[in-house]
Amino acid sequence: MYNFGGRVEINILGPVSIDTPHSGGGIRAGKVRTLVATLAVDAGRAVSLADLVDELWGANPPDNVLNALQAHAARARKVLSEHACPERADGILRSVLGGYLLEVDPHCVDGNRFLGLVSRGASLLPADPARAVEVLETGLRLWRGPALIDAGEGRRCQGAAALFEERRLAALEDLATAMFLLGAEAQAIAMLQQLVAQYPLRERFCELLMVGLYRVGRQGDALHSYHLARKRLDEELGVQPGALLRRRHAEILAQDPVLKVPSALWRQPYAPADTSLLTA
Repeated sequence: MYNFGGRVEINILGPVSIDTPHSGGGIRAGKVRTLVATLAVDAGRAVSLADLVDELWGANPPDNVLNALQAHAARARKVLSEHACPERADGILRSVLGGYLLEVDPHCVDGNRFLGLVSRGASLLPADPARAVEVLETGLRLWRGPALIDAGEGRRCQGAAALFEERRLAALEDLATAMFLLGAEAQAIAMLQQLVAQYPLRERFCELLMVGLYRVGRQGDALHSYHLARKRLDEELGVQPGALLRRRHAEILAQDPVLKVPSALWRQPYAPADTSLLTA
């Protein structure tokens, strides 16, 4: 499997781009960019012709669609060859039986590195929160904007973008938890206040903020955060807070000692976020 000599990165956590130590940048042609992005999401695995056609053209494929796909693949090879040895371009993007394959080390794709880092950070969280912070922040720094933002509206890229965004939010939850465990309450609370404002319907951010505020003696602010969340959920979705958020509210009202123990910060039940790669 070709790894570009360990020097080239295919970036999908933001605008799609290809970078080397000496050059880099986006891919101007939209269909070529979509093709490279779709194959990069499944780096090292073949993607069927039918799936590629659906990703590039949806319900409106052109006449002679396989010829059109072959032409875009040739253009994609040219883009890739600009960042690798030209004689290896055909081996990087290969035609296989019934599809195409981007034969690169999966770690050449920033999305794969991100998933690996946040999975490791989550596993470190209970025993080594300091190291967990380092690993999670390293993964989060890979983001340059919304994942696959310019990769088109196809189902595979849109599904991958949703997966990456969910993992990013889960990593932020784990980062806040690790910061609390390290005693960095002020920084964690400030970060969570921003996240709650940005994602008001994500109850886990509100839960962590409530617990954190209570743990530093701000019971009134913790209760106020709950009431704001309940109001938003009712106004925007017509629902009440989930069972866990309601339980935290009751525990804060009762000044339950359980809120002071580390387990109050875990997901219930605690488990690192699933960071498996897309298989679709």
